Amino acid sequence: MSRVYNFSAGPAVLPEEVLNEAAAEMLDYRGTGMSVMEMSHRSKSYETIIEDAESDLRDLLHIPENYKVLFLQGGGSTQFAMVPMNLMKNRVADYIITGQWAKKAHKEASIYGKANAIASSADKTFSYIPDCSDLPVSEDADYVYICENNTIYGTKFWTLPNTKGKLLVADQSSCFLSEPVDVSKYGLIFAGAQKNVGPAGTVIVIIREDLITEDVLEGTPTMLRYKIHADAKSLYNTPPTYGIYMCGKVFKWLKAKGGLEEMKKINEEKAKILYDFLDESKLFKGTVVKKDRSIMNVPFITGNEELDALFVKESKAAGLENLKGHRTVGGMRASIYNAMPKAGVEKLVEFMADFEKKHL
Repeated sequence: MSRVYNFSAGPAVLPEEVLNEAAAEMLDYRGTGMSVMEMSHRSKSYETIIEDAESDLRDLLHIPENYKVLFLQGGGSTQFAMVPMNLMKNRVADYIITGQWAKKAHKEASIYGKANAIASSADKTFSYIPDCSDLPVSEDADYVYICENNTIYGTKFWTLPNTKGKLLVADQSSCFLSEPVDVSKYGLIFAGAQKNVGPAGTVIVIIREDLITEDVLEGTPTMLRYKIHADAKSLYNTPPTYGIYMCGKVFKWLKAKGGLEEMKKINEEKAKILYDFLDESKLFKGTVVKKDRSIMNVPFITGNEELDALFVKESKAAGLENLKGHRTVGGMRASIYNAMPKAGVEKLVEFMADFEKKHL
């Protein structure tokens, strides 16, 4: 069976070269006579895998020396609790609500202290990013939290909020490694791997060293303390070994592509093909304010629910998978992450044009 074009929001498409490499190494990783899946996380071979992965990620993002890289489990959602447990010293934090994931993070943080929603785009179904140039940042806030790219709603912070000197914490799950990032502008970045980096089960945390302390909220479990994982170089317990190995392969693939500067150009080109079509279309329309559009997740609708359902059904038959939109938005959504080839976006646009001719 030939591979489909997979537009899933996550778990999402992975580079074919990476999958082929992993397949070739499945039974015998580089002469060890075993799969990475079977390998001890304490072995010399695995130590090299995790150290290489960190080194390549540091190269890609030019991560400053005073930041630690952690490979953890529990996905992005566990970070909704881990962030306040470790960083909410004053029991106050400010949240900018731009979608479901920021909403969930805000709700989780309110268990541990005062979580203020200082801006929101809920009034227009999260179809835009609120103006964050002069926010009512709380004087005693420990951090300001954003979800930088909103997978469900297809919006992106193209300008970081003015945190008025407060620490910025960002969930970058669905835009991680899609473009260059100045890590020094953040106190902490986290990303669930399954959208743009690797298989589900791994979360990557990049955290400034001075934020890693013993001083955490009372009752914080050992496994949810950043210091425990930082001190043990992500090997305190058995980490998601195979997921980290796959992420490491994706990091090497990105470096071979020319790094994040090159990736950004490729991603912008792919997104332009789809957005240009949507802006000209008489049947389909995008749901996001133009200046806030994500280049990773593109929601669109016809305005007719039955037609939307037919589009999803027929696109699947044409080898275009997982285009159904999230239930809160409806319609369709194309996630066009790093590993989605330009040919996949072109095929989608071609299919949309044919569909439009038939149904206008």
